[in-house]
Amino acid sequence: MSSAKCKGVTKSGERCKRDAGSSGYCYVHDADAIAERVAQKQFLQIQSEFEIPTKKFSERRGLKPVSEIIQVDEISQNLRHSLWNVLSKNFLLEYSDSFSSEIFTYNGRSVYNFFTILWIDHFKKPLDDLPKPKDQIVKGLRRYFDSFKWYEVYDFLEFTINYFESKILVNEVNFVLIRELSGFRFVGGVFTDITTEQEVEMLEEEISDKTFLGVSSHLKCALTLMSARENPDYRNSIKESISAVESLAKAITGKPKATLGEALKVLETSNKIHPALKDSFLKLYGYTSDEGGIRHAMLIEPNLTSDDARFFLLSCTSFINYLKSKI
Repeated sequence: MSSAKCKGVTKSGERCKRDAGSSGYCYVHDADAIAERVAQKQFLQIQSEFEIPTKKFSERRGLKPVSEIIQVDEISQNLRHSLWNVLSKNFLLEYSDSFSSEIFTYNGRSVYNFFTILWIDHFKKPLDDLPKPKDQIVKGLRRYFDSFKWYEVYDFLEFTINYFESKILVNEVNFVLIRELSGFRFVGGVFTDITTEQEVEMLEEEISDKTFLGVSSHLKCALTLMSARENPDYRNSIKESISAVESLAKAITGKPKATLGEALKVLETSNKIHPALKDSFLKLYGYTSDEGGIRHAMLIEPNLTSDDARFFLLSCTSFINYLKSKI
């Protein structure tokens, strides 16, 4: 016995041939289903137009482990959901609503062919198992995406971005990676790491070290300022990273007003650091004075980014680790 057909009419004026649901209409023509899809699209549009504060107490206070803040070998639910939303907003939702799945395109590339190639070449699954209704394909992909290991998410995104060759996808994916402090960026067709697991471990060790409380306090503050999801303060994060080095310099010399230059001079005199290395550190980090505060050409830049703040945080941490080994 055949099931009842939808009472809806297609754009060409013909009777819809899809199976009807309890309302007498298919998922494309059902009024409630249409309203739900429209509401979902409007919600995504509102999210993109207005900033919704999501900074948590643990993030503001620097109470989360560094490995949970800078994501290197894991993906948080926030990052996973945000990456999926980039795909939904750009083509998956429209594909689910499209009348003909065979002719629907994104950036000039067939979305139907994308699913076929994805199923055959990436998932290595039998083509017979590819769901036929468009909405079921998207729902099936969502289930796969939610079950991916963290590195499989990046594998899938590499495949997807390279198929569609969309600059919008690249920009929006990288924006999410920056906002959620992922240790990776999509550059030149591949995801490349900008923060290693070893760097994260080193930072975590220095922040938890109680030997020099001033040093760990400045590093924790730098991390907190950098990791504020909605309102990061990269300029002051850099200042705190440099101040952590200054704090250790004062401990090395035993002088509360010591500059980094004075501390390095002590190490140079005792033959614990090469003069050329000392000079390179001075040029990179600058120094602090009572009158002028932190003086560093980098801080004059009008458009500091998370990459700038991360570089200073990790390089200052590495330098602190090096200085400790000398004392």
